[in-house]
Amino acid sequence: MEIKNIEARMEKAIENFKTGLDKVRTGRANPTILNGIEVDYYGSPTPINQIASVSVQEGKTIVIKPYDASSLKDIERAINTSNLGLPPQNDGSVIRITVPALTEETRKGYCKEVSKMAEEAKVAIRNIRRDGNDEVKKDKTIPEDLAKDLQDKIQKATDKFIKLIDEVGKQKEDEIMKI
Repeated sequence: MEIKNIEARMEKAIENFKTGLDKVRTGRANPTILNGIEVDYYGSPTPINQIASVSVQEGKTIVIKPYDASSLKDIERAINTSNLGLPPQNDGSVIRITVPALTEETRKGYCKEVSKMAEEAKVAIRNIRRDGNDEVKKDKTIPEDLAKDLQDKIQKATDKFIKLIDEVGKQKEDEIMKI
């Protein structure tokens, strides 16, 4: 029973939380909203950023320029079917996705989504803590004082990671509310 294993699992939960936050829109165009969208490229699902250059113009438009012009329609189709909520515009050589400014109501909705994701991440951290504490309790070879010490370390790690989730979530909410 190592505290490093528990902390590694907590780190993974934080990474999953951050990856989920990348998909939440802010007022500016951000190429990370395309992460997770895969294009059927010659029969295999391929991330957009591996078959095209993705850039941002003027903070409001994402420009996707495929390396292979024949994949333009496939990229457009993948974006349309991804529930991104932003229509791609194909001009024959590149795809443009214009990110509209968010309304106050939309911003608040996204902030609620971020709060919900943060709570789910905290639940994951607490589940890891519970698993670690259960492991310590089950292992009868660990002396009682050492077991108590391990549980304290697990709690400290839990507190640290929950604080980190709060900080990352607050940062994302500030980013969303910034006009």
